[in-house]
Amino acid sequence: MLKDLLKASRSIRRFYEDEDVPEEMLRDWVDNVRYAPSTANGQTLKFRICTSEEEREQIFPCLKWAGALPDWDGPEPGERPSAYVLIFDDLSLAKNRPIDVGICAQTIMLSAAEAGFGGCILGSVERTKIMERLGIDQERYALTDVLALGRPKETVILVPVKEDGSTKYYRDQDGIHYVPKRSLEEILL
Repeated sequence: MLKDLLKASRSIRRFYEDEDVPEEMLRDWVDNVRYAPSTANGQTLKFRICTSEEEREQIFPCLKWAGALPDWDGPEPGERPSAYVLIFDDLSLAKNRPIDVGICAQTIMLSAAEAGFGGCILGSVERTKIMERLGIDQERYALTDVLALGRPKETVILVPVKEDGSTKYYRDQDGIHYVPKRSLEEILL
């Protein structure tokens, strides 16, 4: 059921780094994007799958992991993603298609969750540095988001928003990650 898949598709920030995401599976998840809606059917986004240790080491230092957890610098060695999918605007076709990017990122995240993997959509990234390190043409492409992917090494629990109204995610002393969600009654007008 779709609702169960949506509940399972949480932002995962710690992974079993030594468990690879098969390249064929990653290609299939990107292939799923071809069937998603696209502004004016432009299909202007491009994707780069990065699984090699060299590419992962070039990308990881350029990522900001959890704004609501200021004392946490991101996953430790052994807990880092085993794959990344980078999303680009192809500037020769169009630019600034944030709705398309969101649809595509969510499609890949749902695909990962369905296969028992997890990920995190990262928008706070050092775009220029990543593109330089990977040799991506910055005149032709603009990096929009980085999807960090792998086998989840953490537990994420959805909880109701507390009385103070805060939707800020948090972790307990055991490292369990909690994500407050508003009730249906709160979001219906």
